[in-house]
Amino acid sequence: MFEKLLCESDYRFMDVIWSNEPVGSTELVKLCERELGWKKSTTYTMLRKMCENGFAKNEASTVTSAVPKTSVQKKESELFINRDFGGSLPGFLISFFGGKTISEDEAEELKKLIDSHKSSGRE
Repeated sequence: MFEKLLCESDYRFMDVIWSNEPVGSTELVKLCERELGWKKSTTYTMLRKMCENGFAKNEASTVTSAVPKTSVQKKESELFINRDFGGSLPGFLISFFGGKTISEDEAEELKKLIDSHKSSGRE
């Protein structure tokens, strides 16, 4: 698994790759110019960095991710909840909802999700 987290610009760049992979490096430059406002040199510098850090691969000018988006999201979510909420998922949810309401369908979906992840207590 990867060791480093992604800063905002790293994540946005990887999101372009995740959304378009496999993508030719020339096409990646065009996408980054259009979606991120980056110059060719910025894109290639970022690509080299992401390859060195194990997030992306550039083989025969075809760029792919080396780490799935869901894995990055999971790791970053865990670190965020651990750092900012002492590892408390209920603490995070209380802060997140902060007076907001959700629909019946959203509440039912959350209940099902919680039920599917409940511990049996016999670990």
